[in-house]
Amino acid sequence: MAVARPKHLTLILAREFATSLATPMLVADDLGILVFYNEAVEEIVGRSFEETGETPLDDWMESFDPRPIDPDPMGDERRPTQIAFQDQRASHRRFRVMSVDGVERQIALTAFPLFAHADEFVGVVAIFWRE
Repeated sequence: MAVARPKHLTLILAREFATSLATPMLVADDLGILVFYNEAVEEIVGRSFEETGETPLDDWMESFDPRPIDPDPMGDERRPTQIAFQDQRASHRRFRVMSVDGVERQIALTAFPLFAHADEFVGVVAIFWRE
């Protein structure tokens, strides 16, 4: 059994913020581990966070077979969450995803890095927009 590591206060506050929103939002830590998503995300993906638990964000996202709606003419096929982690900048893109109930949905995803201080990267927040 994996031992949970302590969460940075910024991640705890981001989770609390997400809990109070009707906007679909997830939070991942600096290692790329999904640490929370709110009930509004559950409606999109068809699975509660309690069922999913903490898991690598890329694995979780890949399970929904995300396909870009608008191909990037520059050829960058990275997801906004990957850009937020690797480049530590905000990114936005539209996707088709397949939820666990077999329904294909169109969403847009905006991801941005979380910093506790100017030089202290602590994770990523992603917001889903239903289209």
